[in-house]
Amino acid sequence: MLSIGIVGLPNVGKSTLFNALTKKSVPAENYPFCTIDPSVGVVAVPDDRLQKLTEFSVSAKTVPAAVEFVDIAGLVKGASEGEGLGNQFLSHIRETDAIAEVVRIFEDDNIIHVDGRIDPLKDIEVINLELVLADLQTVSKRRISLGKEVKAGKKEAIIEMGLIERLVKALEAGKMAGTVETNEFEAPFLQQLCLITAKKFIYILNKKAGAKNLDESSGGQNSAMDPRWINLTKFFKETKAGHVIVDAGIEQELKDLDAKDKMEMREGLGAHDDGVNDLIRKGYELLGLITYFTTGEDETRAWTIKRGWTAPEAGTAIHGDFKEKFVRAEIIEWDKLLSAGSYAAAREKGLIRTEGKEYVVKDGEVIEFRI
Repeated sequence: MLSIGIVGLPNVGKSTLFNALTKKSVPAENYPFCTIDPSVGVVAVPDDRLQKLTEFSVSAKTVPAAVEFVDIAGLVKGASEGEGLGNQFLSHIRETDAIAEVVRIFEDDNIIHVDGRIDPLKDIEVINLELVLADLQTVSKRRISLGKEVKAGKKEAIIEMGLIERLVKALEAGKMAGTVETNEFEAPFLQQLCLITAKKFIYILNKKAGAKNLDESSGGQNSAMDPRWINLTKFFKETKAGHVIVDAGIEQELKDLDAKDKMEMREGLGAHDDGVNDLIRKGYELLGLITYFTTGEDETRAWTIKRGWTAPEAGTAIHGDFKEKFVRAEIIEWDKLLSAGSYAAAREKGLIRTEGKEYVVKDGEVIEFRI
């Protein structure tokens, strides 16, 4: 299962968000480093299609797609040099597939900020610089160890060194490793380096009901947005970075309520958007994942695969043998199946297609594999 690491400075709401995401209790006290070891939670991906297919098949069991979230303790300035619990935290981040960076956009004198002021863009710069510096250490060490192989004229070493030199140049300029373009020969070497800043990033903007939130105007006739918010949105636009706005505190309070009560309570507290579901969906998209379904009386299940996988590759989500034993796949779009009313009616109308080994699976298809 692919995973997303939740990172950020201390006291920005990481553990509170994690609780809301996973309904799993982890420490969220108001002081730095309360989260010493990473906590892991498996989160269901919200998908209305799954429930509709369950009702269609009158399935005894429903199994959603899922993404793993890892709560990683707060980074501080100097983490790349071992400050705080830096080295330990950075190693945990390297093990995840993507990064969800929590940034505080509310002011509250009762909740200390590690730097004593609220400036979300500055927070991002502090965290990203530490991650860049950690990657620079990794790449610099690799450059030294690779030197002998390059001198010996080894072809693969020469290709990798070309990539290493470009990475060093970018990282020394404070740029993320993900900004360095690679060709098909260099891509495997980049993957082997396990660089943090080569991962996909999404920013989670944590607000708080009843507090001064930077995304809200000052009100009145001459209302204006906070300059800190303007700078932050400019950064997102320039870097094309994805972001979601969440009130982690409210979502944690509501996590055990059913959908109807949750909606009523959220509105009563002045939080109309469910940013957590938005985050889970965007995290799923961030990792380049799609969903296909299997459905029947016993079970309706959402299967997670990488976008672009062929039918035999998609079958490995169910069982590793499916790729080798694959014969064909019978496929129909989920909404066409529902519209037909039954599998038999869908067959009569010619809506179910038979596809072979080269077929690329699309999001939302219902598949029966023949092996």
